[in-house]
Amino acid sequence: MLRAMAVKMADIAADLHVSVVTVSKVLRNKGRISESTRQRVLQRCRELHYQPNLIARSLATRRTHTLGLLLPDFTHPFFAQIAKSIAQTARARGYHVLISYFDEDPAIEISEAQTLLARCVDGLILASAQSHGRSEFFRMLARRRTPFVLIDRHVPGVRASFVGVDHVEIGRMATTHLLEQGCRHIAHLRGPDLGIADDRLRGYRLAIEAYELRAIPDYVVDAGFQTQTGYDAMRAFLNPRIKLDGVFCYNDPIAVGAIKALRESGHRVPQDVAVVGAGNVNYADALEVPLTSIDQSPDEIGHEAAKLLLDQVESESSRRRNRTVVVPHRLIVRASTQRSSLRRGDLRPGRKLGTALRRTGVRVGRPPG
Repeated sequence: MLRAMAVKMADIAADLHVSVVTVSKVLRNKGRISESTRQRVLQRCRELHYQPNLIARSLATRRTHTLGLLLPDFTHPFFAQIAKSIAQTARARGYHVLISYFDEDPAIEISEAQTLLARCVDGLILASAQSHGRSEFFRMLARRRTPFVLIDRHVPGVRASFVGVDHVEIGRMATTHLLEQGCRHIAHLRGPDLGIADDRLRGYRLAIEAYELRAIPDYVVDAGFQTQTGYDAMRAFLNPRIKLDGVFCYNDPIAVGAIKALRESGHRVPQDVAVVGAGNVNYADALEVPLTSIDQSPDEIGHEAAKLLLDQVESESSRRRNRTVVVPHRLIVRASTQRSSLRRGDLRPGRKLGTALRRTGVRVGRPPG
C-alpha cells in the first residue's frame, strides 16, 4: 500500500487508471468530469490521506490560493463577523485567509501588508486607515499589481472595488431616530480621523438641520473608537450647564462607554439621555441597558468582498473592472432610546430644508404621530 506521505496525483491516477489531468481537475473542481469518476478519485484520496503539494500547485498556477485580510481591530465584533464571512466564502472556492491587524495605525498597516505580500497572497481585502490614495501603501500595491478590495471605508483617490454601507445615511438615520424620540439637544461622539467618521458627522448635521434645529459645534466631541475612549469623552463633555437629552455615537463600543459615564454621573438612560450607536455588535442586546444601534450587514460585506476579490484573482484579463457594492443597513431599536414616557411627534423636519435635502439625495423622514 502507498504510504500517505509519498502519495502524489500520479500515484492516484495510476491506481485508478485515469490521467493525472483528470485527478487534477477533480481536486480543483474544474472541468467536465463524470460524477462516477469524480467520486472514485475523491474516495481514493480519502483512503490514502492525500494532501496536495501547495508549493507545486502555486508554481504551476502562479497562485498560492491565499488571501490577505487587513483589519484595524481583531476584537471588534463587527470586523470579526466580516472576517468569518470572508473566510467561509473563500474556503468554498478553495482559498485560505491570512488575517492581520494594525490598530488604526497607517504605518503599521503598511508594514503588515508588506508581510502578507511577502507570503505571496493572491490579493488583499482591507479596511484601510490611509487618508488618501497617494500614500506609499497604495503606490506599493500599484507597483506590484496586487488586486485588492476596500471594505467599510472609502479612501479618496483610490480606484478599487469597494463594499460597505452609506455612512452619511447611517449618521442621518441614527440622529433622526433620536429626534423622533423627542430629543432636542443631541451630542455626537465622533470617531477617529477617517472618512467614515466625517460622513457620519455629516449625516448627524443633516438630520439636525432638517428639523430646523441649530447644530452646535461644541456638541461634537472626539471619542476615538473604543469603550474607554467613549467613556472618557462622555465624562469630559458632561456639564450641569449643558443641556443634553440624546447622544449619537460613532460606534457601539463608544456607546457602551458613554452609557457607563452617563449612569455614573446620575443620568438615566434613556429617560434623561437616549443613546444610539452603530455596528449592532453581538452583545448589544445583552447589556444592562440594551443598545439601539444601526446594523451594517457585516456578513454581507464579507461575502461580497471575498467574491469581488476572487473574481479579480481568477480573471484571465489584466484589466480589472472595479465595482462598488453598497449593502443595506437598518435601525435596531432597543431600550437605550425607548423614551415611552415622553411625548413624541412635536418636532418635524422643516419644509424648506427638507426639500433642499431631498434634492441632494438625502431621504428626510417624518416622525409618527
